Formats: sequence, structure tokens, C-alpha cells
Amino acid sequence: MTEKFRNKDAVLDVHDKPSFIQGLGLSFQHLFTMFGATVLVPILVGIDPSVALMSSGIGTLVYIFTTGAKIPAYLGSSFAFIPAMKLLMDNPNAGYGAVAQGAITTGLVYIIVSFIIKKIGSDWVNKVLPPVVVGPVVMVIGLGLAANAANNAMYNAAGEYEVKYIIVALITLALTIFFNMFLKGFLGLIPILLGIVSGYLVALAMGIVDTNVITNALWLAMPDIHIPFVQYQPTIHWNAILMMAPIAFVTMTEHMGHVSVLNKLTKRNYFEDPGLDRTLLGDGLAQITAGLVGGPPVTSYGENIGVLAITRIHSVFVLGGAAVLAIVMSFVGKVSAVIHSIPGPVISGISFILFGVIAASGMKIVIDNKIDFDKKRNLIIASVILVVGIGNLVLKTGTFELSGMALATLFGIVLNLVLPKEAASEK
Repeated sequence: MTEKFRNKDAVLDVHDKPSFIQGLGLSFQHLFTMFGATVLVPILVGIDPSVALMSSGIGTLVYIFTTGAKIPAYLGSSFAFIPAMKLLMDNPNAGYGAVAQGAITTGLVYIIVSFIIKKIGSDWVNKVLPPVVVGPVVMVIGLGLAANAANNAMYNAAGEYEVKYIIVALITLALTIFFNMFLKGFLGLIPILLGIVSGYLVALAMGIVDTNVITNALWLAMPDIHIPFVQYQPTIHWNAILMMAPIAFVTMTEHMGHVSVLNKLTKRNYFEDPGLDRTLLGDGLAQITAGLVGGPPVTSYGENIGVLAITRIHSVFVLGGAAVLAIVMSFVGKVSAVIHSIPGPVISGISFILFGVIAASGMKIVIDNKIDFDKKRNLIIASVILVVGIGNLVLKTGTFELSGMALATLFGIVLNLVLPKEAASEK
């Protein structure tokens, strides 16, 4: 693959191909970088982590192919959909089929938006989803599961308060903070993975890890794939569709932000070539692919972009290699068993930071865009989004159900479109 432009600052530019051994090591580096976050999402919602690994690998390859192998990006499990997916997985009438339909729906939203952008441009996106809407919605995503994280750190499976659980959660939290603050280079990019490993060892020492599942697991095993019309007959889950579709508009802003960073990093303009419509199309097709195998929706990972920045190795072949390795790893039964054996307090310790970081990212959007909360319009929009989302207001009638996350996003979009620029008392 050739192109006229080459970024001289890159050790390996986008279309430079490393040797097999070199590429293997570099691809493993990206695999480890995304591993902790990608498997944490399915653990939190009750999906097989092996399926998430596989769907992230397949989704990344789909994205690379769709964008003409022009963009070095890795797609892993999206945190934005955690509250919605957890509600669906906990609902006996929903489960995998509902999550799959939600993931496919979000992918279709991306594809529809990509076609609209191709026809009329992207200016309208900022009008529908300005920072005053996106910031509070991202905060809701982070804070929506705060109580769940705290409960997992305090109570065992029988619902009994456990001091040992809190100790493990707090040690995991402390170690993860240490890794975030004091490690440099590649290790500084994988604090989540290091936190999970360290917390796991602490939990193992305190006797709250069930190792039997690891001992009994096979080395080679199929991921728990859920394919519609093959393993189950899907019915329409309107609650899943309406719950997850609005969140797609929020993750689109994250997608555009990542593309902007990659533009600066690789000294290219991906909004022009292959075009924002093509990058959104690739992301949408990747999400649909993930849904078709029972995985969570995927999104581009900032962690892997960080690796690109530090190593100055931007080769799309390296990212593709990481995707292939993820698929291969998903068939290693022992790996899946180890992930399944991670106790709740370890995940909680990580979640205290992770959910907070997501919420803080929403706050950062508000601050960076200098949203003026002295204006009643902005104050009302943010207030409604936060209370509806964090309070988990649910609109339910019959089998139709719209959760707090989706309602918060919808309310934010509607209020932004209908409220005047200024209240009558401000004129």
C-alpha cells in the first residue's frame, strides 16, 4: 500500500509495514493497552468477556477495511452503554437478544448519520448535540452506576456486608491511583490492566477468588457467541432500541474527538480523506458486527491513541495485528476463566476511578467550552439531564420501557432545540 505523503516524525507511518517479529510485539502492546477496559465492560454488565474480545477484534478489522486502511484506530467495548446494557441483561425478558438489538440499532444510527453527512455536511451535528447537552450526558454515563460500584465493594453474593471486600476494593483503588500517577511510558498507559491484576492478587491472598473455574476450564474453548436466527429467535425489544439509540449521538462526539486527535498525530485530515461519513460508517458497521455475535457496542479507544502518540508508531498493520490477536485470545478458555473469576470488589475498586473519570470528562467538556450557567437556558438543560439520568427516571408502559440514560439524552436534545437563547427575564 502506497501514498504520496509520509509523516517524517513517525517511526512507522500509517502505511509502513513492520517485520513479523517487530509487528507481533507492537500488536501485543496495543492488545494489553485495550484489554483491561474492553473486558471490564462485559464483566460489569454480565456478558462473556471472550465475546467482547472477539467482537472488538472483528470490529476493528471491519473499521480498518471500511476506511480503506487509512486510519490507525482500535475499537474496544464502549463504556457509554454500560447502564443501558446492565438494565437489559438484568431483565429476564431481555438479555443478550435485547443488547444485540441495541448494538445493531446504534450501528444503524451511525450509518444513517454518515449518509446524511455525506449529503449535507456535519454542521447540524453540533446544533443537535452542543457541549451543554453532551457534557451533562457524559457525566450521567459516569455517575449512573456509582451506587452499583459501591454495593459490589461492600456486599458478597448473599447480600452480606463484608469488611474483606471493602479492604480489597480500597487496595485496588489505591494501587490503580498509584499506577496512574507515578508510572511512565507504556506502563503508564495500562493502569487499568495493572490495577485489575494487582487487585486480583490481593483478592487471591485474602481468599475471595474461586480458582476452581480456572482449573476446570479448557485451554481452547468457543466464546459464548449469541447469533440471531441461529442460537435464538429474536423478537423486537423496543425498550432496548429506544434506550440505546439516543446514546449513539453522544458517542459520535467522542468518535469525532478521537478523529481530531488522530489528525494532529498523523498530520493528516481524516475528515476529508476518507471523510467523516466514512469513519462513522466504519464505526457503525463495527457496532452491528459486535451485536451480531452478542458483544457490546464498540468505539474507538483513546488508550490506543495514547500508545500511538508515545511510540510514534502509527502503522495500521500494527492495529490490525492487535485485532487478530484479540480474536485469537478470545478462544483461549483459560483466559476467559481467569476474567470470570475476578471478584466484585476488584472491579469496584477500578470502577471508583473509571466511572468518576467518565463523569469528570463530561465536566471537562462543559469547562473547556465555557458553558455559562448564569444563563437560564444552559442551567435548565444541564439540570434536567443530570437529575433524570442519575435518578434513573423510567418511562414504562406495557413492554415498552425507556430508561433514565436514554430519557436524559432525549430531554437534553429536545430542550436544546426548543428553548430560546435567552429567558424573558434576561432580555
